[in-house]
Amino acid sequence: MVSSDTTGLHQKTFDPPVGRLIGFRVTHAENGQATVEIDVDERHANPMGTLHGGILCDIADMAMGAALVSSLQPDETFTTLEMKINFLRPVWKAKLFAMGKVVKGGHTVSLVECDVFDNELKLIARASSTCLTLRGDQAGGR
Repeated sequence: MVSSDTTGLHQKTFDPPVGRLIGFRVTHAENGQATVEIDVDERHANPMGTLHGGILCDIADMAMGAALVSSLQPDETFTTLEMKINFLRPVWKAKLFAMGKVVKGGHTVSLVECDVFDNELKLIARASSTCLTLRGDQAGGR
């Protein structure tokens, strides 16, 4: 879950339930950049035996979201308008690193990107996301 403390210090913590379900963890999130790590194995396989593309989408989405949240004001949040991913190489079993960064942080619309690498620094996937910043009543409960 993404939460902000009540002291207004803009400290963010990232421990979403989906991360526990799938097995990923946010290891870094500050100044518009974030890293998500996951150890993938046969539990994450598609019917062909390789890593399911949805897992790559999940870790890229989390890395991009954490990167964006780390750049927002304490009273702001966001929603994703669009996400795109390119799958570049198959994975069977590996440690993956999803590295998200804010490319253009706008007042209303932001562009965020993510590269997913394996432990040999081979590029596995590249994703991008367009996000809408929410404030006031729109940000409530998000």
